[in-house]
Amino acid sequence: MRQLWACPILLALGADPLLPGADSAVIMLGRGLSLRLVNGGSPCAGRVEIKHQDQWGTVCDDEWDMAGAGVVCKQLGCGAAVSAPDEAHFGAGSGPIWLDEVACDGTESALWHCGNEGWGQSDCVHAEDAGVTCSGHIKPRLVGGDGACSGRVEIQHGNTWKTVCNAHFDHKVANVICNELECGIAVSIAGGGHFGEGQGKILTEEFQCVGNESLLFSCSRKLHVNQTCSHINDAGVICSRYTGFRLVNGSTACSGRVEIQVLGAWGTLCDSRWDLPDANVLCRQLDCGFAIQASGEEYFVKGTGSVWTDRFHCKGTETHLGHCPVTVLGASQCSHDNDASVICDSFPNLTNILCSVGKYILTARIYPCRCAGRVEIYYNGSWGTVCDDSWDLSDSNVICKQLGCGHAINATVSAHYGQGSGQIWLDDVNCTGNESNLWTGHSRSWGQHNCRHKEDAGVLCSEFTDLRLVSDSDCTGRLEVFYNGTWGSVCSNQMSGVTAAIVCKQLNCGDGGYISGGSEYGKGPTWLDHVACSEQHSSLWQCPSDQWNPKSCDNRAEETHISCTGNSETTSMCTYREKLRIVRGKDRCSGRVEVWYRGSWGTVCDDSWDMADANVVCKQLGCGSAVSAPGEAAFGEGTGSIWVETLNCRGTESSLWDCPAKPWGESNCDHKEDAAVNCSAPPRRPSTDSGRVTVPVVICIILGALLCLVLIILGVQVRSARAQRRGGSLLVSLCEMPLQ
Repeated sequence: MRQLWACPILLALGADPLLPGADSAVIMLGRGLSLRLVNGGSPCAGRVEIKHQDQWGTVCDDEWDMAGAGVVCKQLGCGAAVSAPDEAHFGAGSGPIWLDEVACDGTESALWHCGNEGWGQSDCVHAEDAGVTCSGHIKPRLVGGDGACSGRVEIQHGNTWKTVCNAHFDHKVANVICNELECGIAVSIAGGGHFGEGQGKILTEEFQCVGNESLLFSCSRKLHVNQTCSHINDAGVICSRYTGFRLVNGSTACSGRVEIQVLGAWGTLCDSRWDLPDANVLCRQLDCGFAIQASGEEYFVKGTGSVWTDRFHCKGTETHLGHCPVTVLGASQCSHDNDASVICDSFPNLTNILCSVGKYILTARIYPCRCAGRVEIYYNGSWGTVCDDSWDLSDSNVICKQLGCGHAINATVSAHYGQGSGQIWLDDVNCTGNESNLWTGHSRSWGQHNCRHKEDAGVLCSEFTDLRLVSDSDCTGRLEVFYNGTWGSVCSNQMSGVTAAIVCKQLNCGDGGYISGGSEYGKGPTWLDHVACSEQHSSLWQCPSDQWNPKSCDNRAEETHISCTGNSETTSMCTYREKLRIVRGKDRCSGRVEVWYRGSWGTVCDDSWDMADANVVCKQLGCGSAVSAPGEAAFGEGTGSIWVETLNCRGTESSLWDCPAKPWGESNCDHKEDAAVNCSAPPRRPSTDSGRVTVPVVICIILGALLCLVLIILGVQVRSARAQRRGGSLLVSLCEMPLQ
């Protein structure tokens, strides 16, 4: 009797399922029989399933061996079998168990050509489902990082794990790997064995992905048989953990509650740090133009599930939220009462709203310090600044509150954060502090002012953060963070060496570090505890921790001390310390001016250098006032960077950093233009003991006593000679003897 499974078979996805674009391989026999591998991470590994009578079912592992597995691999075009796992190695299936006691000799063209008990004749349970791994199986993993979304790239090729040479690895391949692992998109590629050197073989194939493949298996490959890579060149990847973004419950696809998929689970986003630059990126990412409104407080009805407290720090120009820096450090708990939402510009009836309300953003002096910087407003299609006339804390409070940056600590003037460009949109702003946006407060009309950009207003908000190591050395000491306007310590409970390394890199103090002992305790608040950084974090601000609390440590002995090691090319993203010195002069109050910036000393260019600038330097160093402001490397040429040029101090500033200037780090000067200063007086060194007699005083006393003794001797000799002439004698108290 003729049987259906004896008929010729067809390959559903074409002759070769390994071709690019084939994300799964299914063999079909006419309209009745199909074969697939499930739950193995690629079409060439997994639980064996057969579709019979329009229903998928499994194969029992009784008598299951490499011969049967080989038939499956050959049938699916997946090469040879490398293993034949049993006992539901790839998970238990469901539905019928179609075949049992399968006995192949390896020459069969289809699994159902092998001997078996007959369709549906089985005494097995799904805990005995058979599986296969074929030589064509390709599956990635990330090893050595924190969790499954960062680490050294390893590829399972058949049954063997191999590392990948970073010379044959690019961002498109990294994106496919992150996507396949449900880890979002690739944030960065780490070469040079960043996540440790692997062992065993190194893959000799180069993946050539388009970037939109759902599986690495689907990418084409190029063979490199003569590659010279070693494990020191193992490639690594750091993925974003975000796998999806959407807007929910709005009246269109371009408005609604913001929801984020993290490692496969959807949840809402807390609105505590959600602002227009972040919303702009999301609107652009979703092909919805740009943001008109970034709302919170259940504007589009409460969500369900998790509430993510991740804080995005977007410039507003990024193409994807996953590309923005993220802060988790010190995040507080959040409920669905505070779900973030957004309205993009394609929302009906609101496309022209920008004409009347505008938008604004703080532009930080050193990105991403987003809660301190020059105030800029987007109006009538362009960005512009705010004049500092009448600028005060009430005005600044409105900005800080709207941007989710707490309250204002300082309202800066005189282009403290550098001069802007373009329009000056507002002048004479007069807010009470209760307004919802800056332009609600009384001011002149848009663009009406009598200012220049050297009067650009700025603000320092309470949520501005910074970090430093406190000791006599710049790269060793007690770890402190700046928050709410105050420096405070960090507790060391459960802190790992990874945290120390991240801090050192962020401060440009080396590519490694360790938690060291220290006996010098702080006096301010102890801001944070249980900081848990991992390899996937690039700055301290991204690390999870307890909430901000000025009494986080039980005692000062818990304060963190860090020592940095090694070399680094990483620039501190946010750290800003005012350190100034004068060198190569006759004393510490004359010489070449040098400033500390981005982890190193550098000079100041003499472009626009004048007495007002020099006065600020002298005053800041306690050296009186400026006598002269020489340029042209009057005290010799410096080395390293020329950090700043075109300073424009008034002379009344308390710090050189308060003066308007060209953006730091963007000088085009040469060291033959290094600026210098001569101040009126070197500072007196205060005596550490007011009762101590100094060496010069002792010398003066001794010389005076010797002179007095010589005069006395001479006087005695004169008196003696006179007395002898008169026949008398001399008995005189030296203390009472008058000198003739």
